[in-house]
This record gives sequence, C-alpha cells and structure tokens, in this order.
Amino acid sequence: MARPLRYTVIVGLVSLGTALSAVGGWRYARASAPVSGPIVLLSVDALRADHLPVYGNPATRTPAIDALARDGIVFERAYSHTPQTLPAHASLLTGRLPSETGVRDNAGFAVKRDERLLAEMLADRGYATAGVVSSYSLRPSTGIAQGFAFFDGRMPDVSPGEPGSGLARDGAQSVAIAEAWLEKAGTERAFLFLHLHEPHAPHTPPARFEAFEPYDGEIAYVDELVGGFVKYLKAHQLYDQSTIILTADHGEGLGDHGESGHGMLAYEEALRIPLIIKPAAGEGAGRRVNAVVQHVDIVPTVLDLAKAPLHDRLSGRSLKPLLEGAAEFPARVVYSESFFNAYRFGWSRVRSVTDGRYRLVRAEHDELYDLDNDPAEERNIATERPAELNRLRAALDQIVADDHVAEPTPQPEDVTEKLAALGYVGEVAPIDPDAVAMVDGSQQIEIVETLRAALASAVNRQLPEAIQILDGLVRRYPLIAAAWHQLGDFDATAGRMDRAVEAYRRASALRPGAPADHLAAARALLRLRRLDEARQQAERGLQAAAGDRESQASAHELLARIALVRRDSAEAREQAGLAREADPKLPAPAFIEGRLLYDAGQLEGALRSFDEALSDIEKSGARAIADLHYYAGDALIRLERPAEAEYHLLQELRAFPHNVRASGALAALYNETGRPDEAGEVLTTMIRVSPTPEAYVLAARLWTSFGNPSQAAATRADAARASGGRRTSATTAQ
Repeated sequence: MARPLRYTVIVGLVSLGTALSAVGGWRYARASAPVSGPIVLLSVDALRADHLPVYGNPATRTPAIDALARDGIVFERAYSHTPQTLPAHASLLTGRLPSETGVRDNAGFAVKRDERLLAEMLADRGYATAGVVSSYSLRPSTGIAQGFAFFDGRMPDVSPGEPGSGLARDGAQSVAIAEAWLEKAGTERAFLFLHLHEPHAPHTPPARFEAFEPYDGEIAYVDELVGGFVKYLKAHQLYDQSTIILTADHGEGLGDHGESGHGMLAYEEALRIPLIIKPAAGEGAGRRVNAVVQHVDIVPTVLDLAKAPLHDRLSGRSLKPLLEGAAEFPARVVYSESFFNAYRFGWSRVRSVTDGRYRLVRAEHDELYDLDNDPAEERNIATERPAELNRLRAALDQIVADDHVAEPTPQPEDVTEKLAALGYVGEVAPIDPDAVAMVDGSQQIEIVETLRAALASAVNRQLPEAIQILDGLVRRYPLIAAAWHQLGDFDATAGRMDRAVEAYRRASALRPGAPADHLAAARALLRLRRLDEARQQAERGLQAAAGDRESQASAHELLARIALVRRDSAEAREQAGLAREADPKLPAPAFIEGRLLYDAGQLEGALRSFDEALSDIEKSGARAIADLHYYAGDALIRLERPAEAEYHLLQELRAFPHNVRASGALAALYNETGRPDEAGEVLTTMIRVSPTPEAYVLAARLWTSFGNPSQAAATRADAARASGGRRTSATTAQ
C-alpha cells in the first residue's frame, strides 16, 4: 500500500507543478505580449480635470467619460508641460519636454524633422497610424503630422461674414473621419490620435446643453462625442481589446488668477489635466492612482504596452506598473512653462514645478503654494516654508540649467491673425534676456485680457466696440506695441486709414526692429494714395526684415504694388523678382505681369499670367496673394465669362473676406445674371464684414444701379449712423 500511495502522491505533485507552470507561463505570456487591439489617444483641447464629475465636479453630466473611467484607471494628478496647444501636443507625442523639442509657443515654432513622434515609433512595429485634429493650431505645417500614414488637419473654408470661421472643426466631423479611417484600416493593430477642439474658447455649446454654464456645456458636448465614438468601437467589436487614453493638452483659466483663457499663466487650472487609461486587458477597472504623472509619460507607456523599444531620448517613464496595480512609484517633480508673455511682450518667462503637494511658480519672483490646503493657489507661502521653497527651487534650477531658449521663426501676418483669433494675441519675437517688464503681473494679465476682449468683439462683428476697448488700453498703457498694432489693424478694417497709420507708427517706435509695423503702415498709406510715404515705410520694413525672408518677400511685393500705382513698370517687375528671390514659392512676377497686362487692357494675356501665378500657388502651397483672384475674376467679367468669374471672386473672398471690390464685383455679377437676391446677400455681408466708408459708398451706388433707390437711401442712412453723422468717403485699395 505504501508504494502505490507514494506513486499517487508523486503523480499528483507532478500534475500540480505542471498546472502551476502552465498558469505561470500563461500569466507571463499575457504580461509580455503586446496589446492586440487599437491604441487610441484622445486629446480634448482646454479640458480642466476639476470640471469633470469623475474628478469630483457635479456641475455637468459626462456619462460617457464616467463609463470610460469605470472601465479604466483614473490618474488623479496628471499635468501638462505648457498651457498652449502646439507645444503641449509636441511633448505629448514625442515624450520630450518643450526645452527638448524646441517647441515653446503656438506661433513661430514647429516640430523638427529629426524628432520621432509616437506614430513613427509604432509604425516601426507594424501599426497602421492616423491623426485627426480639429484646430488650426495643429495644422500639418507645424510638423505635428510627422510619422502618420494618414493625417487629416483640414479646417473648414473661411466663410465671409462668419466670425472665426476656418480656425476649428466641429468635433463630430473629426470623430466621423476617425471612424471612417478605422473602418478602412483593415487591421486591429492600429494607432489613432484624435484631437477635439471643444471646449476651447469661445465657449458656444449646442443649444441642447444650455442648462449648463457655457464651458461645462461644451464639456457635455465633448462627452456626447466620446460616447458616440465608444459606441462605434463596441458596435465593431473593438472596444474590449482597445487601449484608450483620454487626456487634454492643457486646462483653462476661467477667471482663476485673472486669466479667462489659457497661455499666460502656469497654475493648476491651466496645467492639471484629466488622464484616464482603459487598458485592453480590462484589468484594474475603476481604480484611481494618486501618483504624480505627466504628458511625457504617455509615449513610454504606449510603447511599453506595445512591446516597442524605449529610446533613450524619452523624458518620461512608463506608467504600466501603475496600470498593473503597483503600490509604489518613485516620486518626482513635474516641470511646466509658459513663454507666452516673454515672446509676445518682452515680459518674464513663467516656469513652474510641482511634486503634487507643493507648486513653485517663477515669473518676476518665486511663489510657493500648498496644493493640499490651498488648491486654488490663493496664498503665497514662499516666506513661510523655506525648506520646501529651496527644495523646489533646486529642482527647477536643475531642470532649466542647460535650457537654451530658441528664437521663434517670424510668422506670416495671416498666421498671426488666425492665432490671435484663438486667443494667442501678439506677435512673437526673440526674447531679450535683459528686458525689464514695464508693468507688474496683474497689469500684464489686464493687458492681455483686454487684447483678447477686443479681438473677441471684432470677431463678433462689433468693430466700433473693439476700437473703443483698445483706445482705452493704449491710453492706460501707451508702451504696449502689440496694442498699437492691433488698434491699427482695427482702424484699417474700419476704413480709418489716417488713424491706422498713426497707430502703426506708434507701434514701430516701440519696437523698431519689427517689420510688420512698417509694412502695415505702408499698406494703409497706399490706400490713402500717399505713395512716397508708403514706399518709405515699405523700405523701412525691408531694412528691419534682415534674415526674415517671409517679411522681405512681403516688402518687395508691396513695393511692386506701389510701383504699379506710380505706373513704373520697370520698378514693379524688379521688385516682383526680388520678392520671388526672397520666397521662391511666391509667384509675384506672374501676378505683377498680369497686372501690367490688365492695366493695358490685354485681358487674355493677363489671364494667362494670373493662371500661371495661381498654378504656382497650388503646386507649392504658397500663401495666397491679395487681389489675384479678384483681378482674374474682373478680367473674366470683361471677357463675358461669368461662371469662371464667379469662381474667382468667391475664392478671393474666402481668402480675403474684407476685399470690398471683390464683393462689389460679385454682387454686380449676380445682378446682371438674373440673381438679385444673391446680389443683395453679398452686399449685406460686405457691410457686415467691412463696415467702412468705402463699403457703404459702393453698396449705395450698386443698389442705385440695381434699380433699388430705397435700399440705397437706407444704406446711406446706415453709413451716417455708423460714422456718427460724418460724411463718408471712399478710399481706393490697390
């Protein structure tokens, strides 16, 4: 009996060992296997963590995000490195700090070609990759599209009369594009980066969310979009095996510390972001993690989950141990920065570090806050906690010790204008380390917020109010060049050219090295037909543009236009050639040759030159040339080719909605081709977009020619009211 018993025991132990080995092997294989389903990185623009119910705020409803949190792991203390969209996403997709990517602002910077983004790292492991973004701030020319096999950053066309159009895409459209890509990808081994612009300002949620505050209403809309996307994944049996990472690029001020939007300040409301990770395996569902984490941790985490190699240039660390339930995670501080004020106004750089308990903010002076006992960061305790202050000072000093701040690349005016409409006011310029701010921190906030309020009024077609706001600002702070330049732009849009010239001159006196002020003054002087002064300002702009080929090209193009008005064809051709030398993409010679032929009445030849210029722009992706489509359209009208003319005039107004002559020509074309209602709509839009004396005079004249004297009289009455009873007179643009 002893031998059979021993035999039975031995067999049992062997069987148990085999079973345990099998279980261990299964667990090891599962732990070491890469995720099998799609990896989705969902970034929501300007989403504050503390405005989500899952982070303790009941002010809005987010059932989809709540459900995602129940299926995943919620990170309580996650931080962005900067409160601006482009540099934040550069860090998010490279795993490197702004000082390492070199992307320090939304304007003047782009991701370098030698940076490796997450899409490229995953493509090396056989992943299909796609990026779908919803903001002009992430347009492909910023370099953020690098490494993606498919990238859709197309914004809607600019619509004349529609404020702020062309800058952002409704999140529903982006979700639809993302779902269509997943449908066509033909593989579950896919990486999708999906960016939603909501709840970025202006906060205008759909009417069905009007019960909430505007910002929270937009969060509710985002939640609806997330819910629809999750529903798609579930319907296609992709949700369970998908790894979904929901986060934000940065937060939103909402008046905390005085900033309504974001970009300037580096406090919790701007930097603390949501981070929810739903693993493919479904383990850890509903767990919350209190460790301090950051944007640069996301790339190594995804690479770790995909079993891809982690290269040594990454600044973060994988969160996979926390996803798997690790109780310990080495503490560290998170670095954040804002150079918004420094690049745009010559004020202090803002740098910040936090360990989750304390935050050090360094601008004009150091501030220390206890986040546990003072989460709103209302009481600076720098003098009360010297040990904590010195500890975080040492950490910050070590992080920035070798930081060589890059200079921004000069931006075309249209880029500056579009970013300003998104809240990034001012023109970037190199940082002067010896500059001393002429105003203190609270005054800096007042200046930027006032500039943003003026921009918002202008975008909402309240131009007189915008001018009034800036008139008050330059009276209080006459040394702010950006305010003077913006006032000049508003005055020029309103047809107040003499005021515009004076404002631009005040700006140029404050920053003599900035070509934009001189060039803007030259354009206003050209419209006033003060040609000698216009040429003088354009030449000063050219001198100031040393090393800035974009501005050099603009200066030469402007000098060519001035020469056209002076009927100096040789000078016009010479300047156009110099413009092409400065910017080989710019077809200035073809445009100027077309203008010369047009002025000589040689319309067929002019059209050939205009077509050549347009073809070059399409091939090279060069910036649009003002009046190019207008003159092509006008030539076609004279040649009695109305359908082609209509196309060109519409294209002109999409690119340059303030072109009054293009609006007038289009209205006349519609009326002559039996479309009086459309003609009237064009004139109404023209007055709404450009409420200038020139526009009112042209509209009244056209209404008269259309046989509608009552509407002409009403237009003249509107003009009188708009000008405060002063007599209106038209100026001629060239």
